[in-house]
Amino acid sequence: MQKLTSNEIRKKWFDFFESKGHKVLESAPLVPQDDDSLLFINAGVTPLKKYFDGSVVPDNKRLVSIQKCIRTNDIDNVGVTKSHQTFFEMMGNFSVGDYFKKEALEFAYEFLTSPEWMDIDKNKIYVTIYTKDDEAYNKWVSLGLDPSHVIRLEGNFWEIGEGPCGPDSEIFYDRGEEYDLDGTALEKFTKDEDQERYIEIWNNVFSQYNSKSGVSRDEYAELPHKNIDTGAGLERWCCIFQGVDSTFETDLFVPIIKRIEELTGKTYNGEMPFKVIADHMRAITMALSDGAIFENSGRGYVLRRLLRRSVRMGKKLGVNEPFLYKIVDTVVENMKESYKELLDTKAVVKTLVLQEEELFHNTLASGERKLYQLISESKDKTISGYDVFKLYDTFGFPFELTLEYLEEEGYTTDKEEFRRYMEEAKKIAKDSHKTQTNMNIQNEVLLNFKEPSEFLYDTYEMESKVIGLIKDGELVDSLDSDGYVILDKTCFYATSGGQVADTGAMKNGNFKAKVTDVIKAPNAQHLHKVEVIDGSIRLNDICTIKIMEDKRKRTQANHSSVHILQKVLQEVLSENIHQAGSYVDSERLRFDFTYTGKISEEQILEIEKRVNDKIDNFDEVLIREMPLEEAKKLGAMALFSEKYKDIVRVVKIGDSIELCGGTHAKNTMDIGRFAIVKLESKGSNLYRIEATTSEMIEELIGEVIKNYVEEIKKLLNKAKMILDSAKEEKIDLDFDLMLDQSGMSSYADIIYNKNQLAYVQNEVRLLEKKYNEEKVKNQSSNLDEYLSVAQTYNDITAIVTRTDNKEIIVLKEIVDNLINKIGKGFVFIANEKDGNVNFICRSSCDINAGLIVKRASQMSDGNGGGSPTFAQGGGKTVEHLNEIFEVIKQDLKDCK
Repeated sequence: MQKLTSNEIRKKWFDFFESKGHKVLESAPLVPQDDDSLLFINAGVTPLKKYFDGSVVPDNKRLVSIQKCIRTNDIDNVGVTKSHQTFFEMMGNFSVGDYFKKEALEFAYEFLTSPEWMDIDKNKIYVTIYTKDDEAYNKWVSLGLDPSHVIRLEGNFWEIGEGPCGPDSEIFYDRGEEYDLDGTALEKFTKDEDQERYIEIWNNVFSQYNSKSGVSRDEYAELPHKNIDTGAGLERWCCIFQGVDSTFETDLFVPIIKRIEELTGKTYNGEMPFKVIADHMRAITMALSDGAIFENSGRGYVLRRLLRRSVRMGKKLGVNEPFLYKIVDTVVENMKESYKELLDTKAVVKTLVLQEEELFHNTLASGERKLYQLISESKDKTISGYDVFKLYDTFGFPFELTLEYLEEEGYTTDKEEFRRYMEEAKKIAKDSHKTQTNMNIQNEVLLNFKEPSEFLYDTYEMESKVIGLIKDGELVDSLDSDGYVILDKTCFYATSGGQVADTGAMKNGNFKAKVTDVIKAPNAQHLHKVEVIDGSIRLNDICTIKIMEDKRKRTQANHSSVHILQKVLQEVLSENIHQAGSYVDSERLRFDFTYTGKISEEQILEIEKRVNDKIDNFDEVLIREMPLEEAKKLGAMALFSEKYKDIVRVVKIGDSIELCGGTHAKNTMDIGRFAIVKLESKGSNLYRIEATTSEMIEELIGEVIKNYVEEIKKLLNKAKMILDSAKEEKIDLDFDLMLDQSGMSSYADIIYNKNQLAYVQNEVRLLEKKYNEEKVKNQSSNLDEYLSVAQTYNDITAIVTRTDNKEIIVLKEIVDNLINKIGKGFVFIANEKDGNVNFICRSSCDINAGLIVKRASQMSDGNGGGSPTFAQGGGKTVEHLNEIFEVIKQDLKDCK
């Protein structure tokens, strides 16, 4: 067997199968075409599904390929094991209704052992086959394999759900005794256990049956056209034919690792960072070349994760600046003979990698600092899911990367809490109507659009001039459908500072349009998203614009309430309360804040009361612009995350003073009333209050109370069912609830209904407990019917009988009472119910209850078991009960 380069192996693969009449297929792109079910092509057969499912007939039914693949389900194992890769090449030969098992195995044996091809000693080859595949066994032996080298395994059957399936035969190469120092490899191999001596190099799948749910494998129907699908990993073959221990020592990786040595100034001695970078850069280069891009979701997120993980590994090697893009050249040079398109895309790929590296370096340092700050502050080696989410959301710090850091430091986090925040963030993004298309509007056109536009706060209707029209990211002269409008002055508030945008209309004699959203352009102009209802908007048009006044006023009332709320929170809870986020629209307000402590219902009621007290002061809302330093001297509250200009807008509402650019009520009397709808903890020391004002109070609080009332109704229905059952069974139960209706105007009403629900839950729970106790007492008190069938075996009193429609809790009480009554003995009861059977057994002798019940359950198509003294189980059939009883009685007779 001679040593071969990866290119020589590829060439031999194609040449051999071409000589057998196969058509050579170029590798499909890694990015699936017309298949949204996959992020990347992950198997050689994947691009050929159209042939195997019969939707397309190939012009040649014999096919051969070497397919580029990416699998990312075990990224964390890359660099840990000797053979895990994200990008790999899968060599495969395929038959679409042409040759089958006999020819496939002949091709494999010839290619592997012939001196003209791979020249492997046949004694180095071992194969596994499906347990019942005698045809494959006989064929391998007839070709020349030692029968002891053909191993039957139940797992050698390829099947994924319903559809084509069949046995398979895996081919293994024996690497010799140096990989079997304890001499156990063969035994492990024959048991399908992990070992390093015999490594898989090729799998032949014989697709010959059609699997169907509910049909046993032996009864699967045969396919009308049988197919062959094989796969042989090039990286594994390179290990064998280059005589190395790991794929990272093959010519597929050595040039890349040498380049990493040059860039880092470090020498490679098997360290994990070298292997991770080499592997990930192969995957990134090949995927970008095939049209993938870095994104925040899907395959783009996978690539982003690979790159960011590589950056981190580079930092471990002492590299703190972009360098991965320099490795692209080496990957291309190493792969260009097989994938010439890499030369055409190299420049683009390098640019994409460099830009992504720079982007990540800009956020990584601050994210790392924040993470290590959280680690240093943690007292229980746990970082909250919220803090991990903020790392992701604020610093762009990948969740998986955070997990790796935490694992290295011996810390953990709440993954479910993180995912809840991620889902909430996605929902907020969706609800705010800022789609990707919206954001793409902020392109070079807008960056270069410098014409000034003025926003006027206290106006609901005005005349304006159209100074910019945008459609599909380009400036246009007219707009007769959906698009964006920029005005020289506007009264439409643009979403910012947690407050949503105004909506309304604009019109003149030539057009009518709805304004459905407003966002800020890069140069601070308000960008109005419009739906043209009639006519056409033209550049330089003079038009009348009008916001929805009632909506604005409700939004203003809610916004002013947020300011008052924050001040009250500082008074009631702590002056160290800090805002962590807010949201204000015309229906409700949401305020997130940090607080180290628990918040009681009494405190929430006090907060709600004080906010309303301040509203009832009828304070005028005073708004002034002033230098930032002057505002600070006044004690104006500001967000730490905000960057303020030299001149700021200060909003004073009673004793609340804040920096704010939002719209507000004229006087607190305009707010009306304030009501808290919900308080919830959002993570470590983070709380959220949801509230509303005026006319929305009854609606939103009523919605919460309605949910409580519905739960109470369900519980009362449950109680009625329990009482009805108790009456039938002549069980006397008392159940008397004192429930009142409340209003729907404050958080106190919510608390009242919440407490009523808790009260009803407890009362129904006690009722159910009492009912069960009485039922058990009633049904288990009469033991005579069971004692009457007792028999004595040697010195053992045994009761083996059946009953029906008993609850498990009752049966347990019965067998306990019986065993206490008879002393040394054995009790076994079969309880028939709804066509099934339950078994329960108690033993105080040498008969093992657990074994008895397990056997009985299995005889009834079920399962069960327990300890020697107590066991329970069940089955789906009752036909064998008499047989079960006879077997148990024989056990009792045999017991000495």
